[in-house]
Amino acid sequence: MKVAIVGGTGSFGRALARKLRSLDHEVYVGSRDAQRGRERAIELGVQGGANEEVVRGADLVVLATKSNATLDTARELVDAIGETPVLCVASDLAFSDIGVLPGREERSLAEEVSEIVRGPVASGLQSLSAAHLAAPELPDEDALICGDDPRAKELALDLASRLVGGRAVDVGPLANSRALEAMTAVILNVNREFGVTAGLRLTGLP
Repeated sequence: MKVAIVGGTGSFGRALARKLRSLDHEVYVGSRDAQRGRERAIELGVQGGANEEVVRGADLVVLATKSNATLDTARELVDAIGETPVLCVASDLAFSDIGVLPGREERSLAEEVSEIVRGPVASGLQSLSAAHLAAPELPDEDALICGDDPRAKELALDLASRLVGGRAVDVGPLANSRALEAMTAVILNVNREFGVTAGLRLTGLP
C-alpha cells in the first residue's frame, strides 16, 4: 500500500513514516516546502517532496498536520488528493491553566475535512502517541478508527492494525471522531498527572 503522509515532517508524521517503512509499506512524506519534504524523507529512508506531489497516486492519504493547519491543508490539496481515501489523525485541543481541553464543542476536524475533500474520510489514531510509534516494539493498546465510508475505514483499519499490539477497532460513523479527538485531551491530562505516556485498551472484546 502506498501511504502519503501530509505533515510528515512533524513528530507524529515522522514516527508513522518510520514505522510504516519498517513494515515494508511504500511511504511518502510531504511538506508545504518541497525541499524540506525531500530532506526529511532522506532522514527517514522514504520518499518525499511537496504535499501536492506525494499525495498523487497514493492508496491512502494520512492527514497528520497540526490541527490549526488541517482544514487549510485539505483545501489546498483537494485537486491533488482527488478521490483518494483520507485518514485524519488530528485533534483540536485547547491548553489552559486547568489542563488540556477539547478544542471543539460540536463538529470534529475530520467531519469538516470530509466536506472539503472529494474522497472518503476516516478518522483515528488520536490515542496513539508519537513516542509509542517510535518504539521498536508495538504498544500494548488498541487503535480506534471511525468513518462513514467502508472503503476508507477498511484501509485505515488495515493500517492501524499494524501499528499496535492490540486491535484496530471500528468504532462507528465519522461523527464519533468528536469523541476520538476529545480523547486526546483526556490522555494528555493523564500523561501530565502521572508522568506517563498513556494509551487505550478496550476490554471485553473477543
